[in-house]
Amino acid sequence: MKAMILAAGRGERMRPLTDHTPKPLLVVGGKPLIQWHIERLVRAGVTELVINHAWLGERIEEALGDGSRFGAAIAYSPEGQALETAGGIATALPLLGDAPFLVLNGDVLADFPVERLIEAAGRLDGDAAQAHLALTPKAGYPTGRDLTLRADGRVAACGDGDTPYTFCGLAAYHPAFFRDVKPGAASPLLPWLLAAMEQGRIRGEVQQGLWLDVGTPERLAEADRIASGWTA
Repeated sequence: MKAMILAAGRGERMRPLTDHTPKPLLVVGGKPLIQWHIERLVRAGVTELVINHAWLGERIEEALGDGSRFGAAIAYSPEGQALETAGGIATALPLLGDAPFLVLNGDVLADFPVERLIEAAGRLDGDAAQAHLALTPKAGYPTGRDLTLRADGRVAACGDGDTPYTFCGLAAYHPAFFRDVKPGAASPLLPWLLAAMEQGRIRGEVQQGLWLDVGTPERLAEADRIASGWTA
């Protein structure tokens, strides 16, 4: 199985820290944020990785190389101008292949077991089940669109009376999910997710452990404090 780590964002809210350092290379717990993802994936047996990049992308390639020192093989999907999530993944599909794969946002800190995403990927069929999302209870700061989880495991847009959750940026996808996304063009993920949710094609589960959107200097400091207590 392959995995993609999304690392193309500019990190505007992190400036000036990200003026000269791409956000995935900001250090938490003594190592670049993206390295935590790489090491977790490798420990779970996922060693074929794809990383997209745009802003200061050459710095990411210089820092991580071919991945061999982590026990991985890293291929890069350079974008020039960031293509947003769906556009970036669609552009990288030739590197990801025809089987289901994992995708992790490079700017989150989480302890969600990669093994559960691997298991979920194995249940995707490209038709009735095209994606599996890890959701988390709403954080105490602004996040993306509220989603909810139905009793049968389907993810849906959150409505009145529904329990709201936030998409963690950790998921498994079947390549068929992106068949209509134009490679090389900017395209956000949410509209594609909502359309597939209406068709009942998105599954999910709730992550009750750690999840932190490392999107501000304050949350970077919190991530550093948390990761400093890890040994992995």
